[in-house]
Amino acid sequence: MEGFEGCPGSRMMSFKNKEDNDAQQTVGKIQSQLRQWPIQMHLISPTAPYYQNADVLLTADCVAYALGGFHRDYLENKSIAIACPKLDSGQEIYLEKIKAWFDDARINTLTVLIMQVPCCAGLLNLAQQAAQAASRKVPIKYIVVGVQGEILQEEWAAA
Repeated sequence: MEGFEGCPGSRMMSFKNKEDNDAQQTVGKIQSQLRQWPIQMHLISPTAPYYQNADVLLTADCVAYALGGFHRDYLENKSIAIACPKLDSGQEIYLEKIKAWFDDARINTLTVLIMQVPCCAGLLNLAQQAAQAASRKVPIKYIVVGVQGEILQEEWAAA
């Protein structure tokens, strides 16, 4: 395939301007739903107060840029951590932090938001490995987002 080399997630794409749709437009400033800092997985403490008994969102870095309503639809009332399963090093640390969410912070649910590109599935894989290693069972939902912001899949992961 001409112009396609390497990982499909690195392929250049250009999206045509989407038609204006009154139903999708918001008037005025949109309030951020971010409840904490830091959010990058390497920087978070998995036992910080905002993770205790919380609904947690673990999202691939690119997701918030693809989803126009990310804050409103996914971040509201959740604690968050972001990571890139392709570019981040030291992912064994991520595994331990996710496990600590389950066992130490005693989170209620974990939602994993990933992009449709193959490398992004690594983030869901980390969450599932942590769940298997944890002593506490926590429901995990995963959502796969297309590169143009459409939801391609939304399911509860098998326990």
